[in-house]
Amino acid sequence: MALDSYFYPHDADVIEVIKNFFYIVHIGNEGAAWGMFSGHGEILALFALIALSAIYKFRHTLELHRIPMQYAFGLLIGGVIGNLIDRLVHGHVIDFLDFHFAFTIPWVLPTGRYPAFNVADCGIVIGVFTYITLSFFQAEASEDEGK
Repeated sequence: MALDSYFYPHDADVIEVIKNFFYIVHIGNEGAAWGMFSGHGEILALFALIALSAIYKFRHTLELHRIPMQYAFGLLIGGVIGNLIDRLVHGHVIDFLDFHFAFTIPWVLPTGRYPAFNVADCGIVIGVFTYITLSFFQAEASEDEGK
């Protein structure tokens, strides 16, 4: 069975960038991460708007006066807005980065194929990870100052 017919719909565009590892594809994701809540695009768009509003409302308590936090939230907000625009314009998010690994991990990577994603998803993940990491180190520094 050919790779294209195993992983992708018959009408999917697939460009092999690195043989058996990295592909550029065109997949419409109607859900959130890994296709969760598929078919509920309106609710996901509303959730994105609520999240953006909450970030704006609580910007003073999120330590956005610190430059590193601004970078983290810039990535997060940019990713949310990018996916929101896709959802509003196309009715789904367009995922195009597709990786296949030579190994499998049960319950995590059972086929060796990581779910396709896009640049906005990268911004969200990196922004959240950066914010959590910076928050941890800020909390640790505050404890040291209090001693």
